[in-house]
Amino acid sequence: MSTNIRIKRTSVLNGTASLLPASKSIANRALIINALAGGTASLHNLSDANDTQLMLRLVNSTDPTIDVEDAGTTMRFLTAYFTVTSQQKTMTGTERMMERPIGILVDALRLLGADITYLGKEGYPPHRINGFSGQKTNVLRVRGDISSQYISALMMVAPALPQGLTLELEGKIGSRPYIEMTASIMKHFGASSTFQGSTITVAPQKYTPAPFTVESDWSATSYWLSFAALARQADIRLPRLFTQSVQGDSAIVAIMQQLGVKATFQQDLLVLSKTETQKEISWDFTHCPDLAQTVAVVCAAKGVTGKFTGLESLRIKETDRIAALQNELAKIGAQLIEHDPANWTLIPSNALPDSASFNTYKDHRMAMAFAPLATLMEVEIEEQEVVRKSYPNFWNDIRSFGFTIETL
Repeated sequence: MSTNIRIKRTSVLNGTASLLPASKSIANRALIINALAGGTASLHNLSDANDTQLMLRLVNSTDPTIDVEDAGTTMRFLTAYFTVTSQQKTMTGTERMMERPIGILVDALRLLGADITYLGKEGYPPHRINGFSGQKTNVLRVRGDISSQYISALMMVAPALPQGLTLELEGKIGSRPYIEMTASIMKHFGASSTFQGSTITVAPQKYTPAPFTVESDWSATSYWLSFAALARQADIRLPRLFTQSVQGDSAIVAIMQQLGVKATFQQDLLVLSKTETQKEISWDFTHCPDLAQTVAVVCAAKGVTGKFTGLESLRIKETDRIAALQNELAKIGAQLIEHDPANWTLIPSNALPDSASFNTYKDHRMAMAFAPLATLMEVEIEEQEVVRKSYPNFWNDIRSFGFTIETL
């Protein structure tokens, strides 16, 4: 049952967060690759996020129907995995999952030799994987401006193909760090690849089981930088974060430096404190789209004009995040204006209300992006349980910093 919460205003934040959730992006890739390697490697610090727990349970499932719920990464990665390992499965999920396209991946798998049929609308789940008749081509042309999860899914199964695979990415390449993350984890398990220009090449080869530890999640970390940016005083310490990361969302440190947050690494701790805020920022979110909601809310609340590009993929996330942001930012007097499909301006609020109630649209990032406004006003968040998708302990963690949270 959905429950709403009220967060009382708290403007001074000091302390150390509990262990941050591990990266579900890294964990889900490691689980797929480990399965392709025989499933015997020891995987440490797996995320407790629902997306990863689903992957952990489903990757070895013998059930003929695979319900990924609302987990887009799990849907895309498992579709490729079950196809190449010749497992007959029906892939399904929530109502929103049925609205999230998968046609580009299915078309690519069909060209490789897969027999996949749609059970509803063409190009969207649910779909049935009927079999894999053998590799028919070793070169695929894939749009680079769609979800990098399609590309990563094909990359990870490529070593298991008799002829390997060359992916020629067409047009603008989005979320490149996620593609590089995939290549890095593949390499850890013994599979090499090359990514030159717009071409990815993976030779046929065997994965080798290897122990693997998942680092903390930079997407989850972004909300703490948001708290630091909006608080009147902040001394926040975050564990198990490192200067060298394969996660593209580590860009949040550079973004928030412009929005009043100084981030200093002290061994495996990231220490956050206050610094000067710029009046206007520009950022291209092509390679870190999951940070867009967090940054938009901070700009809106701090009176910072934002010039944004690279927001196109937000339309096909857990919700239409563009529409959701526009609706919810309006509640605090801010606007997200689309000039054309590639360029956006965030017009900040002139005066914040004393309280506001925000819808989440069943999107975990909407809940966590707007929660830091509780440093400035009383905030109500609907459907508090949506955070289980990526950061199940989020509400308990912010309580530990002195926030009072009431269930409505």
